[in-house]
Amino acid sequence: PPKKKDIRDYNDADMARLLEQWEKDDDIEEGDLPEHKRPPAPIDFSKIDPGKPESILKLTKKGKTLMMFVTVSGNPTEKETEEITSLWQGGLFNANYDVQRFIVGSNRAIFMLRDGGYAWEIKDFLVNQERCADVTLEGQVYPGKGADENEKVKNKTKPEKAKKKKDAEKKPDSIKEDNRATKQREEL
Repeated sequence: PPKKKDIRDYNDADMARLLEQWEKDDDIEEGDLPEHKRPPAPIDFSKIDPGKPESILKLTKKGKTLMMFVTVSGNPTEKETEEITSLWQGGLFNANYDVQRFIVGSNRAIFMLRDGGYAWEIKDFLVNQERCADVTLEGQVYPGKGADENEKVKNKTKPEKAKKKKDAEKKPDSIKEDNRATKQREEL
């Protein structure tokens, strides 16, 4: 058994052990747990529309923190971006959406949502704003009203993904020599 110490002689390790002992038998409510320790919400498959992949993402992101990137059109300064995105955040707040905003460049901002299930509704609001060039959500780029015409015609996926696909199409016959599974399949 551990020796009895005077409380005044406790160091940080002793205090941490004491806290662990107190929390061991503590009943923590599910809502107070950190997001990564909460059990995932059950998915109601009857609400999923197979024609809309967004409906699946909407249900899987429900209750989870989600971030979306928003680009302001034109060539705004960081202060202008701050003002414009602040107006958008205020409009979302008035519609009861809990959104935090972080400016990450002269024309870019991150909108962080506590509940990712509302992300597509918020995306629809943002792309209808006059100064919104685009919204990036879950790797998908959605052009806004403020986007240039050539930007609206572009592929809606990220350019990096499209570039990787083009590179893969150029080299269909190239085989890595260190890939053993490929060699076995060729021999069969």
